[in-house]
Amino acid sequence: MSDPTPYADVSSSAGAARPVGPPSKHQLALMIWIAVFPTLTVLNLTIGPSLKDTNPVLRTFVLATIAVPIVIYGLMPRLHKARGHFLARRAA
Repeated sequence: MSDPTPYADVSSSAGAARPVGPPSKHQLALMIWIAVFPTLTVLNLTIGPSLKDTNPVLRTFVLATIAVPIVIYGLMPRLHKARGHFLARRAA
């Protein structure tokens, strides 16, 4: 599932992969926010009630331990791919 060229766009008009540069700091910050906010919201709504009586530090640790892999391995690759497709369409 790991893409060896995460910044490549495979949908160029010539049919060949066209590299798309890495995101700027601002784009990356937005992409991270887009991934983290909904993930934490869903986790808080689903497992938050069962953690309501725990220490806030332990609660944060549990939520972060679940959220980080979801964001890094599940959502960020999809957001990078979507960004590549968006930039390719915009350039065409």
